[in-house]
Amino acid sequence: MKISCIITDDEPVARKGLAGYVEKIDFLSLAGICEDALSLNNLLRRQPVDLLFLDIEMPYINGVELLESLSQPPKVIFTTAYEQYALKGFELDAIDYLMKPISFERFLKAANRAREIFAPPTPSITTERDIYIKTGEKLVRIMLEDIIYIEAMENYVYIHTTTGRYLTHATLKAVAENVTGPEFVQTHKSYIINTRKITSIEGNMIDMGGAAVPVSRGLKDSVMNTILKDKLLKK
Repeated sequence: MKISCIITDDEPVARKGLAGYVEKIDFLSLAGICEDALSLNNLLRRQPVDLLFLDIEMPYINGVELLESLSQPPKVIFTTAYEQYALKGFELDAIDYLMKPISFERFLKAANRAREIFAPPTPSITTERDIYIKTGEKLVRIMLEDIIYIEAMENYVYIHTTTGRYLTHATLKAVAENVTGPEFVQTHKSYIINTRKITSIEGNMIDMGGAAVPVSRGLKDSVMNTILKDKLLKK
């Protein structure tokens, strides 16, 4: 996003220098340049902006006084040769307080702070994955990370988890469509395991923390390749 800004300074050299800095930064858009705070006040009535680069000591009314007079002031970065206003500037929630002469490096640092403030919030990303199953008359929420293995028995499925065993009326295929992730592997026509819960492997049996789960002959190679991919210690 572009941050619209106005430069206000009573010194022509300072205005020119700041304008040159703004032009070098692709996320800043220069909406105006003012010679004093009164001109800025008039411009803001016609053209609201996001950010002010604002000098303090200027004729008629200084930058701090102008900012205090605005009911909804834009964000501000003060640009001044007078350090005694620094405390007041930060009381006014200034993004930064730049002391003249201002280097481009220091200007860029302040501009980047502004960009962080104006950046849209990042959507929260949840890593939780879960399913709801019907067991009896209840709907039970099961976290996928808690599943140890899934066992099919005719028209029913047992879901074995770290918190207990749950029985639901469903097919293994139906459950598999909802229990997704690279850690879940079907080892047999009646079993799906969570590879992160494996304790040991011996022959055609996988120990899932005390429960032995079979690996069918036809699936053994693909199952072992999936489980041991990049994890088998080389001699």
